[in-house]
Amino acid sequence: MTNTALITNDATALGVLAVILGFVFYTNSSMHPFWRGFYKYIPALLLCYFLPSLMNTFGVIDGHASQLYFVASRYLLPACLVLLILSVDLKAILGLGPKAIIMFLTGTLGIVIGGPIALLVLSVLAPEAVGGNGPEAVWRGMTTLAGSWIGGGANQAAMKEVYSVGGDIFSVMVTVDVIVANIWMAVLLFMASKAKEIDAKTGADTSAIERLKNRVEQYHAENARIPMTRDLMLMVAIGFGVTGLAHFCADFLGPFFQEHYPWTSQYSLTSKFFWLVVIVTTIGLGLSFSPVRHLEAAGASKVASAFLYILVATIGLHMDVTKIAETPVYFVVGIVWMLVHAGLMLLVAKIIRAPLFYMAVGSQANVGGAASAPVVAASFHPSLAPVGVLLAVFGYAVGTYMAWLCGQFLQFVN
Repeated sequence: MTNTALITNDATALGVLAVILGFVFYTNSSMHPFWRGFYKYIPALLLCYFLPSLMNTFGVIDGHASQLYFVASRYLLPACLVLLILSVDLKAILGLGPKAIIMFLTGTLGIVIGGPIALLVLSVLAPEAVGGNGPEAVWRGMTTLAGSWIGGGANQAAMKEVYSVGGDIFSVMVTVDVIVANIWMAVLLFMASKAKEIDAKTGADTSAIERLKNRVEQYHAENARIPMTRDLMLMVAIGFGVTGLAHFCADFLGPFFQEHYPWTSQYSLTSKFFWLVVIVTTIGLGLSFSPVRHLEAAGASKVASAFLYILVATIGLHMDVTKIAETPVYFVVGIVWMLVHAGLMLLVAKIIRAPLFYMAVGSQANVGGAASAPVVAASFHPSLAPVGVLLAVFGYAVGTYMAWLCGQFLQFVN
């Protein structure tokens, strides 16, 4: 397939994304009344995500032909996770309590029941699109969406095989997945910028989160120093060194489980990306108990955040809102499905007085997985990014089970 975009060179595309990110952060810190008023309503992180999507939508850069997201998610994301997690206060994160897990499981339940409800809505709006039991049946395609929205790409691929999903309906659902999930992520990023106001209105107890943020800020106040070249090179060595080791192990572990224990695909153990995330998270947690954690005083999380923003920009490159017009009825399914998920999460959050952080990260750990859950978590505070990672790994573990269950409900409704 020929790349017809204006910019086809990834080096040029990366330069464009870098300029966009620089522009956003320069104007975000500007004292000019226009920019101060603008960023009062539009979060900077949302722009880092939205502006690259315009590049893709208007054919400046073809996000799907570009390798930038692959590079960012396989190289920058693991290095970012190591640098964010090495300074984590694991005891304080565990002290956040059970509400984070409750909200994550609520999000999973919202996906499981949201699918059948969305299929029922489709049967009313477009009965001709529902029915049938062949490979191209809509309900079969929806099982892959459930796999992606509870776990990730590996779980999505597993559902494609389990339910013998046809290629045409699968490609439609992949498009629905990308557009609807990205719109929802944009909503979460916007809500994150209003977290204090929302939590104040709902009466949520944010004391545990504030204690964790205060401990991080106190550490910075007492230990922060100007980074030297030595510090920066140590961050590069640890971030990319651990990433390299994780890739080396993942290249062995994924195929090993695929060949000898293929049934473990239901736990994502045959996925290299799963092992990549698990290994860097584990090593990062181990380093948090070593003297390496003091690299945070020289700004390890700031370097990690720079990597994270590049990842956000490359995620944005995959969004093309004009695709909605091609198969609008299936996007209605995706939107109804996501509304059920969001509505259930907001209801439970209100009942248990959970902070918006738990709702947003619990949702993104389901819908976006390890590639974007830390982004949403870090939009509240960089010290909270590991919570997103840990919940996303949990999502990989339960993703295939819950997606299979959703598939059974979809088949029944159909």
